Amino acid sequence: MNNFVRCCQSSIGKKWIVALTGLVLVAYVFGHLAGNLQIFLPDNGSHINAYGAFLHSLGALLWIIRAFLLACLVIHIVVTIQLAIENRKARPLGYEGTRYRKASLAGRSMVMSGLIVLCFIIFHILHFTADVIDPQFANLKEVMANGTERHNVFAMVVIGFHNPAASCFYILGMILLCMHLSHGFGSFVQTLGLNSSKLAPWLVNGGRVVAVIVCIGYISIPIAVMTGFLHL
Repeated sequence: MNNFVRCCQSSIGKKWIVALTGLVLVAYVFGHLAGNLQIFLPDNGSHINAYGAFLHSLGALLWIIRAFLLACLVIHIVVTIQLAIENRKARPLGYEGTRYRKASLAGRSMVMSGLIVLCFIIFHILHFTADVIDPQFANLKEVMANGTERHNVFAMVVIGFHNPAASCFYILGMILLCMHLSHGFGSFVQTLGLNSSKLAPWLVNGGRVVAVIVCIGYISIPIAVMTGFLHL
């Protein structure tokens, strides 16, 4: 146990913690995107409403999953900040200018973009999950053919993104998230020791392409609402 604790407290151990929690969060990002993109299916929101009903049907399991994801997010952020502080303390002052020029924008803003993404996640949960930002969402229901009701997720998304401020904040959050994802993938490759001169460029560039695709997928929804492509 002591060896495990010492490993987790070491620089390498912390990098592995960041990498593994990051993988969990990336898996969620992909899964959530797959569910959200159902809003474009030509069925008047039936599929995405069914997706929302399925999640609610999980009951306590859904809250366990949410708690696990939240724990991974908090650990990811805290350990990333710890590594940033350690790196800053270990960096010679005369070398800082050179490192700054070589570092990418995503790398230099990793901690700040991560904190902004955290604020966005909190806002997003309050907006579409807790119905705090727009209380009318709680009353948006879809009546099924058998007379049962379920949340009208399609209407919630369209009404929610009709607010330009909410849409712009969502788009900004997604851009920062994908910048974070792009740089994080490069760090993950280094942590795994896959930074050979032949393999690393393919993996890093592949991660960037994936990050761009994810970003386009997410921001396509508020853009489609604001342009009238998605409407009630």
